[in-house]
Amino acid sequence: MTDLLLLPGDGIGPEVTAQVRRVAARLTNDLQIEERPFGGISFDQHGVPLTDETLALAKASKAVLMGAVGGPKWKDAPRDKRPEAGLLGLRAGMGVFANLRPALCFQPLADASSLKREIVEGLDFMIVRELTGGIYFGEPRYIEDLPDGQGKRAVDTQVYTTMEIERVARVAFELARGRRNKVHSAEKSNVMDTGLLWRQVVTELHARDYADVELEHILADNAAMQIVKNPKQFDVMVTDNLFGDILSDAAAQLTGSLGMLPSAALGLPGTPGLYEPIHGSAPDIAGKGIANPLAAILSFEMALRWSLGRPELADRLFAAVERALEKGARTPDLGGAIGTEAMGDAVLAEL
Repeated sequence: MTDLLLLPGDGIGPEVTAQVRRVAARLTNDLQIEERPFGGISFDQHGVPLTDETLALAKASKAVLMGAVGGPKWKDAPRDKRPEAGLLGLRAGMGVFANLRPALCFQPLADASSLKREIVEGLDFMIVRELTGGIYFGEPRYIEDLPDGQGKRAVDTQVYTTMEIERVARVAFELARGRRNKVHSAEKSNVMDTGLLWRQVVTELHARDYADVELEHILADNAAMQIVKNPKQFDVMVTDNLFGDILSDAAAQLTGSLGMLPSAALGLPGTPGLYEPIHGSAPDIAGKGIANPLAAILSFEMALRWSLGRPELADRLFAAVERALEKGARTPDLGGAIGTEAMGDAVLAEL
């Protein structure tokens, strides 16, 4: 059985996942690792961004680690063949519905954030984003011509069921029990029916199974403001697919760089998790050897902890990243000058 399937993807994806391979080889020699093309490179080679064989291997592995997908090269590809369609298909096919996106400010990077040190120093909260429902998957979705030359109309559909909301909220409450025991649930119940259902389901689940956890409801736009005003008030925040996409990127800047943030996407117990840095393919710096690999390396740390059953190795890796930063290792996104491989070297030296 494959332990870890690597999907380097496009842009800087192959550069950062190469450092994951180096770290994995240093940590342990008993992980079975395989690799497959994914995203734009898969479209170039196979005509689709996600092949049936790759999806089958992903579902049969213990964990999947993706680099990044997309880029201007594929902007004119059919919508269902674009690299991003492969990512949506992978998430849906693997059934990973809970996306864990930590917003953690390492002590040495407290001055790298665009916010004041006292706002971000010691920051540690988790966004739990619903990943396989909502407006990214809802039907119908289309663009149609309007009569009499009035232009076009576009339709996207936001859909959620009780089951979809409850299962991701349950993940958030369970996580909070192991942290500081507080959950914020973010939606737009004041203007959206899906937000109203979201609030009702979370409230009922809390009363039934998690009354010991503090719950606070917050409107998503207020959550965006509070993330930059007072982010340390949050422990765990659960929200839908669209709002989670936006709010987690806002939270990323608190940490100093998108290049620092990993993520995990989990499904039902016993199924493989999907891990990925949240920084995207960054085509403007692809091939220059300057991308920060720490988000990918920390995504591997999450895989060791959540899917591969190796928490002791995860602890070693997390500590090594922190020590590398303490000793001044900085890629350009963090205000430094070392490259991707040199940052990998710095982590390896601490292992």
